[in-house]
Amino acid sequence: MNRAAEWLEADGLGGFASGTVSGLRTRRYHALLLVARTPPTGRMVLVNGFDAWVRIGGRSFALSSQLYTPEVVAPDGRERLAAFTAEPWPRWTFNCGGVLVEQELLVPHGAAAVAVSWRLREPAPPAELTVRPFLSGRDYHALHHENPAFRFEPEGRGPWRIFRPYPDVPSVAVFANGGYAHEPLWYRSFLYLAERERGLEATEDLASPGTWRWDLQRGEAIWILAAEGQELPAGSPAACLGIFRGGEQRRRRALGNPLHQAADVYLVRRDGGKTVVAGYPWFTDWGRDTFIALRGLCLAAGRVEEAASILLAWARTVSQGMLPNRFPDDGAAPEYNSVDASLWYVAAVDALLRAGNGGQPGAGAAERQALLEAVEAILAGYAAGTRYGIHADDDGLLACGEPGSQLTWMDARVDGVPVTPRGGKPVEVEALWIHALEVGAGALETGARWRDLAERARASFADRFWNEAAGCLYDVVDVDGRRGAVDPAMRPNQVLAVGGLPSALLPPERARRLVDTVEQRLWTPLGLRTLAPGEPGYRGSYQGDPRARDGAYHQGTVWPWLAGPFVEAWVRVRGGGEEAKRQARERFLAPLAAQLGAYGLGHLPEIADGDPPHAPRGCPFQAWSMGELLRLTLEVLR
Repeated sequence: MNRAAEWLEADGLGGFASGTVSGLRTRRYHALLLVARTPPTGRMVLVNGFDAWVRIGGRSFALSSQLYTPEVVAPDGRERLAAFTAEPWPRWTFNCGGVLVEQELLVPHGAAAVAVSWRLREPAPPAELTVRPFLSGRDYHALHHENPAFRFEPEGRGPWRIFRPYPDVPSVAVFANGGYAHEPLWYRSFLYLAERERGLEATEDLASPGTWRWDLQRGEAIWILAAEGQELPAGSPAACLGIFRGGEQRRRRALGNPLHQAADVYLVRRDGGKTVVAGYPWFTDWGRDTFIALRGLCLAAGRVEEAASILLAWARTVSQGMLPNRFPDDGAAPEYNSVDASLWYVAAVDALLRAGNGGQPGAGAAERQALLEAVEAILAGYAAGTRYGIHADDDGLLACGEPGSQLTWMDARVDGVPVTPRGGKPVEVEALWIHALEVGAGALETGARWRDLAERARASFADRFWNEAAGCLYDVVDVDGRRGAVDPAMRPNQVLAVGGLPSALLPPERARRLVDTVEQRLWTPLGLRTLAPGEPGYRGSYQGDPRARDGAYHQGTVWPWLAGPFVEAWVRVRGGGEEAKRQARERFLAPLAAQLGAYGLGHLPEIADGDPPHAPRGCPFQAWSMGELLRLTLEVLR
């Protein structure tokens, strides 16, 4: 039992509950009730957590753990934690002097609510349970501190209590089969270790209005919390919890195995349709991440209609050939600052149109027309020239970049300066551009135009990117617009020229040399490093304050999503047969899948250290990491 591992329960709206197996909240994002006011953005933490303890035979036993400055744990329910499982939802078993108490937490899909329950495992002496919640009502990126404006007084009576801590914050309705006692207190100086390790403010004060009490001998204690506007099923707390449990058991069973269930948490509502959350607990939906992850989360998993819905929604956002890479949390205008998001969109559309059952296309006629119009707009915008100097050059390749811009997926900045600007003609951008042109050539009425440009770009790619001395591809050619200037840095972007897209851009002998070189210098059990050890600027550890972490983000840090294109390339250059797939499953897929229980339970992380032991870092629940694992499992290596 990895007590530091994190669990996640998502509501399908962009809100969630999350924490650690031990019960200690180590991040500002760990919360009991975190909701999205404008799904999936506008997230707010309404209830951060709770203390719980039982009194048996005159002795008090804590079921919760809290960390305060300066690293004081009080109470320490971890000492009594006997077992934990995340299936079908989080459940803890505590040993309280020989009496076993189970605590269960469930977030029902499509509801801004959470249900927590406690019960005795077997008949026992009288046992009184007391629970005290901790409230804030803050933006999920912020922290909360003691102030006189917090309103402790509840409304309601009987099984209901409603709390509205601030006028502009959603209220919290509590529905319970226990008795409430109003005992308002401030709890000061909670300490979040993960925030401190990241060089960020790490202490918080939380308000607690009172306590609920139950006699566990009389039956299960039920405590349901819901955000304002969320209706709960009619009846008693027990009836409500029964409906939640039954619905979730059926829904999760229908999803299938744990990989499919994990994929489902990233698919959330937006504006009447669906989108993909890039990761939990701090990302919302991003363009590039959505289109990369969608091929595994939706298409490989057979969720074709949802993929079509997502891509159709994004089709409406094309501007000058570009798709936004991010919708800001505050409702500001979308950010059009990525060269590859639009190209990944074309790759996702192509995959959708190839998908379906019984040879049927993955979209109807009207949907297909709307998607192809978006593809046409992207190709036309890029060919003619658009923002940030993005344009088709005279060699057919796609040039991009202006001073100070960072347009590729390697987009970290330190003090406002791009760490890896990669202006010019980045290798993976060319692979995506050529693929997009070939999609246009085969699917659009203007296909002849795109076919000619694709052939010219292919010929230029083969002539200009091969680095014979290193046995691989240059990372960028025509660096910063300087004709003939090349960047020979050993990076993983080149694998997209031979894997991850439908066709390879290199002849077999060169493709095999590239894959062998990448495996030797970049592969780790969690994916590919972003820069090879020994290269100038290599950073093997992703730790420290934001400047240190951003400086390492694409300078050696491992990204699990890159395992998808790499493993696909590895199998291709070995003929694509069953023996190559078997070896790939043992050599690459098994170590990757072993990480599902190490950091974010049932999921893969965003990143890991480049140096051994390759500790997982960053976001513990990452969509494109899981998407590529699903694509490998269900499609590439099936």
